Amino acid sequence: MSTTMVDPKLLEILVCPLTKGPLRYDAEQQELISDQARLAYPIRDGIPIMLVDEARRLDQD
Repeated sequence: MSTTMVDPKLLEILVCPLTKGPLRYDAEQQELISDQARLAYPIRDGIPIMLVDEARRLDQD
């Protein structure tokens, strides 16, 4: 899997579509993580897929 860097300026303006809260970038998994919603939004070909239906639910630890 190749890792594609996401534009830092894009990360500054993107928010979780569900909570409108901040996202953090997981370069290893190529996902944007919403800790508030416990969702991981995939990044495909360098493009964040900001759809709740496409997000992966994070397990409660």
